[in-house]
Amino acid sequence: MKSRKVSFYTLGCKLNFAETSTIERLFDEKGFQVVDFNSRADVVVINTCTVTASADKKCRNIISKAVRTSPGAYIAVVGCYSQLKAAEVAGMPGVDIVLGSNEKFRIFEYADGFIKGDKPAVYACEITSEQGFESSYSFRGRTRSFLKIQDGCDYFCSYCSIPLARGRSRSAALEDILQQAADIAACGVKEVVLTGVNIGDFGRPGPGSLFKLLRELEKQTDIERFRISSIEPDLLSDEIINLIAGSKRFAPHFHLPLQSGCDRILEKMNRKYNRSLFTNRLHRIREEIPDAGIGADIITGFPGETEEDFEESAEFIKNSDIAFLHVFSYSDRNNTRASRLPDKVSPAEKGRRSRILHRIAEIKLRGFHESSVGQIHSVLFEAYNKKGRMYGFTGNYIKVEIPGNKNFINRFVDAELVGLGEDGVMKGVVRE
Repeated sequence: MKSRKVSFYTLGCKLNFAETSTIERLFDEKGFQVVDFNSRADVVVINTCTVTASADKKCRNIISKAVRTSPGAYIAVVGCYSQLKAAEVAGMPGVDIVLGSNEKFRIFEYADGFIKGDKPAVYACEITSEQGFESSYSFRGRTRSFLKIQDGCDYFCSYCSIPLARGRSRSAALEDILQQAADIAACGVKEVVLTGVNIGDFGRPGPGSLFKLLRELEKQTDIERFRISSIEPDLLSDEIINLIAGSKRFAPHFHLPLQSGCDRILEKMNRKYNRSLFTNRLHRIREEIPDAGIGADIITGFPGETEEDFEESAEFIKNSDIAFLHVFSYSDRNNTRASRLPDKVSPAEKGRRSRILHRIAEIKLRGFHESSVGQIHSVLFEAYNKKGRMYGFTGNYIKVEIPGNKNFINRFVDAELVGLGEDGVMKGVVRE
């Protein structure tokens, strides 16, 4: 009997990619053939994001594309957008099933043979009942895997809908993570990225902690490089920084969500730190790891953000020792406190401020790259691209390009960083 074809599309964060891969393995176990999203499939699974209004729009566009690419296919839409806006998703032409955050891992239970019906089925429970933890890790290719260690969030920032979509903070068991890391290593994967919604909260309210997890991963696994994903500034402890500074296996790369460089706006956002604490964490990282790659997120146009607030924020970023800046324009999320705040910033003004911040981001990144020229780094290289080149990343997250060499695929290779190309990618020369 000819196997049915299934394709997947993932929107949003690394956590979503880890979870999609876990769902993909369920289909593989059932004998489905996984095909590229741009190929015609019998079943299409779309794992969604709802962090911004633009994320919602992209989800809708991808659903429409799936219907065009695979006419007659069974379309399953799962994840955060499905959880918060199930009726909206179900109303889109071609959608057959909508699964929320708690249901997406039981797709075979709910989909009933993936047979199209007269109307879409919707399964999205109240998020307050979301208490379990579904282990997940990604595995497509052999270079890098995203390993889920934590889910949900207790911070309830005033602009964020993720706690409403994923529930309260909870973590995987330490022994489960160690076993999954061993399974990943056995497949030849060289780098594992630890992911979650708020990974600095790992282990709470129990006796565990992110520091203890990192220490055990270094002691008990064979993964050659670990990288931690975004971590809240107030949860990045000195002991975590010291562990990474003294480790040959944890990448010297940090991503700290800043969101605003103005204390007044940080308070309105219900963030758990101020500029002073954020600056302290940057200085502490630089003291211990001078060449660390440090990234940050910034939101512009938060309700009530005046021109003076914005200028203060922009100036703070200019003077902060960060290399990577991800810029987001504020958008209202349903049922969040910020959505009910007055003094909304106009779309045109948000666009203007965003352009200024993107320009600052370009300058910061170029400065970091230029300061790295002449250094030799261990680079984990990936497969060729179509032009006979290959790419990889240093531990501090600089993308490096060299001429293609099949002997370097999925290997750590020492490369000297010799200069930036016109595309902004660092050129490397192998030093073996």
